[in-house]
Amino acid sequence: MAFGRWFFTVLLLQFCCTDHGFCGKVLVWPADMSHWLNMKTILQKLTERGHEVTVLVSSVSYIIDYHKPSTFNFQVIPMENIKENATEIMNDFLHLAVNIMPTLPLWKSAVKLHEFVAHVTNIFKLQCENVAYNKAVMKKLHETKYDVMVIDPVIPCGELIAELLAIPFIYTLRFSMGHTLEKNCGKLPVPLSYVPIPMTALKDKMTFMERAKNMVFSVASDFWIKQYDDEVWDKLYSEVLGRPTTLCETMGKAEIWLMRTYWDFEFPRPYLPNFEFVGGLHCKPAKPLPKEMEEFAQSSGKDGIVVFSLGSMVKNLTDEKANLIASALAQIPQKVLWRYKGKTPDTLGANTRLFDWLPQNDLLGHPKTKAFITHGGTNGIYEAIYHGVPMVGVPMFADQPDNIAHMKAKGAAVEVNINTMTSADLLNALRTVINEPSYKENAMRLSRIHHDQPLKPLDRAVFWIEFVMRHKGAKHLRPAAHNLTWFQYHSLDVIGFLLACVAAALFLVTKCCLFTCKKFGKTGKKKKRD
Repeated sequence: MAFGRWFFTVLLLQFCCTDHGFCGKVLVWPADMSHWLNMKTILQKLTERGHEVTVLVSSVSYIIDYHKPSTFNFQVIPMENIKENATEIMNDFLHLAVNIMPTLPLWKSAVKLHEFVAHVTNIFKLQCENVAYNKAVMKKLHETKYDVMVIDPVIPCGELIAELLAIPFIYTLRFSMGHTLEKNCGKLPVPLSYVPIPMTALKDKMTFMERAKNMVFSVASDFWIKQYDDEVWDKLYSEVLGRPTTLCETMGKAEIWLMRTYWDFEFPRPYLPNFEFVGGLHCKPAKPLPKEMEEFAQSSGKDGIVVFSLGSMVKNLTDEKANLIASALAQIPQKVLWRYKGKTPDTLGANTRLFDWLPQNDLLGHPKTKAFITHGGTNGIYEAIYHGVPMVGVPMFADQPDNIAHMKAKGAAVEVNINTMTSADLLNALRTVINEPSYKENAMRLSRIHHDQPLKPLDRAVFWIEFVMRHKGAKHLRPAAHNLTWFQYHSLDVIGFLLACVAAALFLVTKCCLFTCKKFGKTGKKKKRD
């Protein structure tokens, strides 16, 4: 019987490979947390289609569990030289972002963030060195002969490994800090007059002062990130490859950039042909809820339910903040399902139930769901878009304020500031999105846009990965901008030449005029004397 199942599985994979031309070998450089959830969805689809997937995973991982049986092959990167574990690093970041930085002046917050990023960069550098300089690992990777590498660029080094192995690579990301990678390395046009830089929480329609803020932030983020590139990554890449190079030059060789957004979320802006949108690729129809949750949802009657989650990273809050939130939730007629692992708030109402974990996608797709209280993570926002649920945004750090700003601009969300809000603020925000029809209408409009695509986001992502595998790259989509220097890209050499021509012409005309005037002046004087 076991042989029969094995034979049937192999036969199915052979049919898959025959149907799609071949079964390829995919090497993966992932990032942890929510980034992994998106990447994992793509990789699972690739394995279903018969491809062999190998994931390079750090032994210091937060949610990537390489110990469990999986359809993926895990190549573990030993990190004995790191004393901290992933949980400690993540808790340090959360404490800094949620409890420390909001209480400090802007410049002190920037210093604290700089110190943390420098520390994490050192960990990422060690992780990179433990692969690039590990002869046994690199020999094994060379011998496997991979067809493509799929990389999350939030952690540098994937493109360096791809360069060493001489294989084409594809990026999958939401955005980089200030669009630095896409703009400088991918040559993506970023007109600052109407393209808001990520993490500024700006919209595409900006006032003069907002455009000034956008430009200052863009220049500052470019300068800040270039420090790490020059001091850490450019030096390391040059040493490993044995020739002068930069992180950005290596990243610019990406065949395709799979952006985890779509026009239901993004503001209209210019993109290049090797940038593809796959936002919401992890979304799927809702499944039935567990019995306890279904009974609780049904007990809400016509008032419905509210889903509340601050994501997998934020497991608890201060007692004061938790009681403030619970007090607001207790005053609405809806039943509330709250993902929370902290101490039960004293003000928790009878309408609110706490859970260690929630089937978020299934709850958002439930017919009784009226609103979603979210920290603004991209995955949760896309599940709300997919199911047409209006949101109350409680952003805390990273891309969350920017994501909520997009949803506010689209008319599908109201924002409250977690650091300054009162119970009344949260209560009013909830009543607004639940009782004002425009929020539900706008959420449903975004949902219709999301579903009205010629190809599902996941299928589009898989198509382009297989496309690169079939054609051994996608150089025909690569803009010529990669072959230009910065002054050529902005036509400064041409402008300089034309200005020089105009200046030379003006100089010659002026000289001719002066010469003519002088000549005629002498002739006139001579005639007068005669």
